[in-house]
Amino acid sequence: MKKVLIAVDDTKGSKAVLATFQNLVQRPEEVILLHVERLLGRSLMINTLGEADLSILKEELKDTEYKKELDRKAEKILNYYRKELEESGIFNIKTLIKDGVPAEDILNVAAAEGVELIILGYSRKEGLNKLITGSVARDVEKNALVPVLAARKPVICEESYTWRDAYYAVSLSTVIILAMFFLGIIFEKVFLP
Repeated sequence: MKKVLIAVDDTKGSKAVLATFQNLVQRPEEVILLHVERLLGRSLMINTLGEADLSILKEELKDTEYKKELDRKAEKILNYYRKELEESGIFNIKTLIKDGVPAEDILNVAAAEGVELIILGYSRKEGLNKLITGSVARDVEKNALVPVLAARKPVICEESYTWRDAYYAVSLSTVIILAMFFLGIIFEKVFLP
């Protein structure tokens, strides 16, 4: 495999791309790390803008503190993923920052760079939240000309267990086992001749 595009952001679903890449993908010659800045936050309004409106929005945001903060955030995100990939032995990494419609920008970069695979995070949005904010992964999967791996973060317990939790669990289990033992002895003496 020559080129793989990994689209990343700051969501929990995006963190799963590293494990998916390392566990399921043959080491490519080059990795392209892409972050698409969301000019209007998580709103789907960006998807309704035409090219002219999007150009005007980009021009209006140019050199504003808001845009500078988006750029700093994008650099931080890309640096994190670059460092993680370098620690796993991948050094031919190209980073790109785009601003616009995430699904469109991912597909455009994939076509322009001639990638053979796209990897991106998949968030577990459901119901009204999915309807309102959309799904970048779903849109990319539907329209990509190359295979797409949508990495899902495994479901795990939100809070870690403490020693106190373990102690109580073992104590409770011990009490239940002892109670069953004594009930067995009582049952045996009362009901069996």
